[in-house]
Amino acid sequence: MNTMNSPLLANSKIYVAGHRGLAGSAIVRRLEREGCSKVLVRSHQELDLTDQAAVASFFAKERPEHVFLAAAKVGGILANNTRPAEFIHENLAIQTNVIQAAYDVGVRRLLFFGSSCIYPRDCPQPIREEYMLTGPLESTNRPYAVAKIAGVEMCWAFNRQYGTRYISAMPTNLYGPNDNYDLAGSHVLPALLRKMHEAKLVGASEVVVWGTGNVRREFLHSDDMADACVFLMKLSDDAYGPIAASESQAPLLNIGCGEDLTVQELAELIRDVVGFEGRLVFDTSKPDGTPRKLLDVSRMKELGWHAGTSLRKGLTAVYREYSDILTTAESPAVRMSARYV
Repeated sequence: MNTMNSPLLANSKIYVAGHRGLAGSAIVRRLEREGCSKVLVRSHQELDLTDQAAVASFFAKERPEHVFLAAAKVGGILANNTRPAEFIHENLAIQTNVIQAAYDVGVRRLLFFGSSCIYPRDCPQPIREEYMLTGPLESTNRPYAVAKIAGVEMCWAFNRQYGTRYISAMPTNLYGPNDNYDLAGSHVLPALLRKMHEAKLVGASEVVVWGTGNVRREFLHSDDMADACVFLMKLSDDAYGPIAASESQAPLLNIGCGEDLTVQELAELIRDVVGFEGRLVFDTSKPDGTPRKLLDVSRMKELGWHAGTSLRKGLTAVYREYSDILTTAESPAVRMSARYV
């Protein structure tokens, strides 16, 4: 399906919420390559998205035509387990305020970023979009997942009641530029990348990996994710309309590469990319999380999109981009090496 060189986004005022994060920054880069000259961004200091009045005022003043809602409070198992109230409260507030304000000013299209953790812990694999709300969630990230499910439902409810064109993208585990490498809050891939890099710097003999290493995960480079989301926003009305207007199917689409690997295989691949020569120790006292989260991406393929970055290629690029920063003698990464390996 040809959507390239479409004026739909190039000539529109576009708001990217969460432009400094992993997903949002990738969207901004993709829009810049698309030739979009009216991209709106605001830092948290400039606009607190949990502040309903401030969000309403911003939308009333700027009146964007398209919105990418990538702003969210995110983190790995440790962060979700220790700060569950923050994860559900802040995410509910952000998405409620932005979606309502978008409706109030007549935004043409809105894309809400969900997460693959919205699906039941033990649902069939690969995971199809219709599996949402068919079983219990993974307990370690349930508050975050419930918030994201509410965002999907809010988009669907507004579409059905008000005729809006809001859809939801469910990306698999993302990695790439502007990822979070804070070991107290990061996801498994950036955490392992940082830990192995630090271990290599100090000559450590081992790196500890949380869990058994047996659970399986799928990973997608953030630039591929951004390409998919801009692709969706540029779809013709004939293709986009049925997604948003369906009465029987939530307006959500899985975005992934369609392949997964075990955490042990991931750790071994990262060890190879980083060049760490020590051994891996799996701490089975730590939680594994969901056993498997492989997304069924057949709907995106039917629309004409598929991922183009292999995991090894993406990891190599990410490690090259960040290794100079992480090897700085005064960096926190080096100072805390002994604590984390």
